[in-house]
Amino acid sequence: MFCMCNGYIQGRYLTMYGEYPSSWILDPRFLVGIFLFFAGMSINLHSDYILRNLRKPGETGYKIPKGGMFNYVSGANFFGEILEWLGFAIANWSFSGFSFFLFTLCNIGPRACHHHQYYLEKFDNYPKTRKAVIPFIF
Repeated sequence: MFCMCNGYIQGRYLTMYGEYPSSWILDPRFLVGIFLFFAGMSINLHSDYILRNLRKPGETGYKIPKGGMFNYVSGANFFGEILEWLGFAIANWSFSGFSFFLFTLCNIGPRACHHHQYYLEKFDNYPKTRKAVIPFIF
């Protein structure tokens, strides 16, 4: 339900209320936002690939994800998604875009913290330098 409402609000703003001159595509906010969006998408896709391939067919149990942003954070896929929507918010420079970013951060951030805590408790050899969701910070 949330995704449907959010999609409507974002689409409605971008098609009916947002006013962007043709020069907007050269505005630093748009350029930085688009860069962050695609960087986040790339991190998200790569992290999902790593997670999907953690176990070989027939294996069960949990494993420690390694590679890509998982070298820095426990929730690399969550970090990628947060970065995507931060980029989207900056690129469209709107209240609705920022609101969606903030919701994403507040929804996914705690999930990443819980995953991080679980990994620390479950695996004695879990890398102690890894952060939960923001590399080198948190």
